[in-house]
Amino acid sequence: MNAAEFSELLQRRRSIRSFLSTPLPDGAVDEILEDARHIPSWSNTRPYCVAVASGEQLERLRERYVEAFDASLVLRAHTKSDKTNDVTSPSPEDLANLTPLGTPDGDFTTRLRYPNELRERSRACGLGLYSQLGIARDDAVGRQDAARRNLAFFGAPTAMWIFVHESMLPFSAQDAGILLHTILLSAQVRGIDSCPLGELATWRHPVDSEFDVPEGYQLITGLALGYRSDDAVNQFRADHPPVTRVATAR
Repeated sequence: MNAAEFSELLQRRRSIRSFLSTPLPDGAVDEILEDARHIPSWSNTRPYCVAVASGEQLERLRERYVEAFDASLVLRAHTKSDKTNDVTSPSPEDLANLTPLGTPDGDFTTRLRYPNELRERSRACGLGLYSQLGIARDDAVGRQDAARRNLAFFGAPTAMWIFVHESMLPFSAQDAGILLHTILLSAQVRGIDSCPLGELATWRHPVDSEFDVPEGYQLITGLALGYRSDDAVNQFRADHPPVTRVATAR
């Protein structure tokens, strides 16, 4: 692969938000992870591990993540209703059942306010995506439906979760980033589309119900793998501004 081909590969890969149900070929994930084992890491420690799901296992995880998301919507609405004395507030029994599902139990906080110098980029990306989806700014239900699709892995037939060793942070997070991008590119060169899914790190209990994750490893992100559908959402592409270069000190 020459420089031009590499640049083309980088630019061809994009985050896909609607997948076909077509399963990946047998051995494709193994080949991708075989590529990924050749990447550098901090002192060659490889301070990460991955979980991979497809088929019935993935369907169970899809259901549990959507269940957690929907429960979180009720809990957030309840918080607002407490301030307004809304009579539609759920009963104490309903709340008791929803709280373990909807309350974020991830290892990292995923719902943050972006720093002012970065917030505009996130805002522009969101506005562009919602415009592509035809969702108006005041369409709360439409936005919730769009967000819910993250937790359903956008219909992908395969998903991965990446865990980092808590004792090696922040370097294990750095290495996980290298791992993630290598997986995305290795998939793309095989004609397999992808989408990073950081939102999966909001809840830990769905993945713990299916995998025996080693002690000391924290869930930092997930990703979806599959083949893009012809849905219009897949025509969206976020802007890619130049990498910020720090000025020379004077």
